[in-house]
Amino acid sequence: MAHVWTGIIREYMDRMPFDADDRIVSLGEGGTPLIHAATISSMVGAEVFVKYEGMNPTGSFKDRGMTSAITQVVKDGDHTVVCASTGNTSASAAAYAAHAGLKCVVMIPQGKIAAGKMAQAIVHGAKLVQVDGNFDECLDIVRALSEDYPVALVNSVNPYRLQGQKTAAFEIVDQLGDAPDIHMLPVGNAGNISAYWMGFNEYADAGLATKRPKIWGLQAEGSAPFVQGHPIKDPETIATAIRIGKPASWDLAIAARDESGGWIRAVSDDAILRAQAMLAADVGVFVEPASAAPIAGLLAASAAGEVPKGATITCTVTGNGLKDTATALGGREVDPEVIPVDVAAAAQALGL
Repeated sequence: MAHVWTGIIREYMDRMPFDADDRIVSLGEGGTPLIHAATISSMVGAEVFVKYEGMNPTGSFKDRGMTSAITQVVKDGDHTVVCASTGNTSASAAAYAAHAGLKCVVMIPQGKIAAGKMAQAIVHGAKLVQVDGNFDECLDIVRALSEDYPVALVNSVNPYRLQGQKTAAFEIVDQLGDAPDIHMLPVGNAGNISAYWMGFNEYADAGLATKRPKIWGLQAEGSAPFVQGHPIKDPETIATAIRIGKPASWDLAIAARDESGGWIRAVSDDAILRAQAMLAADVGVFVEPASAAPIAGLLAASAAGEVPKGATITCTVTGNGLKDTATALGGREVDPEVIPVDVAAAAQALGL
């Protein structure tokens, strides 16, 4: 029987905090592919799969949480949503607010957002305000706004965000037939690592998975508060999506790490860029820099002999590479040879 994907809330309604008669605000998010990475698998001696969240409507995993958050905003009768963002949250919030007929206000760190992400927020009609500060300071502002003014906060401190994001764990189990041995993902504001652990636990508790994976989280070296053990005042990394020094979901992320028997480590920007290039060239998946952090971390763990032979490992790559093409093309030659309209000239250019 044919089945048209209806978005994560309707697909997993029995595990979501909504009812069938609620107005569900959806752009068809979720149902993203789990792609076997053969080259990387052979390199690390395990079965590695990439959960490609860049296939969501606005190009990142944020859409899973935003459909849930905006659905609740509509249910509560609010009319304006606000968020702080390094890019992906603003794109998602603006799109879902537009679909719901809500106003959207975005606070972004001045000069710290990729152009592709800013473009998305603008075209969806959000009001952008640049703050002369970092993401954490933007988040402080919007949290205060939501407490004192009639606006609804849709950052990951909103519990409905995590309810939506947990569905990616459901999908991985549904796609594999069981939970993986290890799940890896980038860690920025730390909502996603918390949500995945929630999702894997729910499925295991319901008997839909026979095990729970170890959670391995990756940060960038210049923005690694979990690795350092304290907030970072001025985080810096080329991976803008995880350039966050004071994660909002700190305690939940620590619980996911410790309860799963996993870890959170840091990788260099150079390692992230190498992993980004490898994913594109060897797997056919183009991701923004932050998304490549788990692959960089997996390669480092393999080099240290820490990857169990034959293990099933899933890696969430959180955002589409089209979000930040400037970084991906940095240092590359992008001036193709020009030839006349001639087959022989084409063959010569191709070395045939």
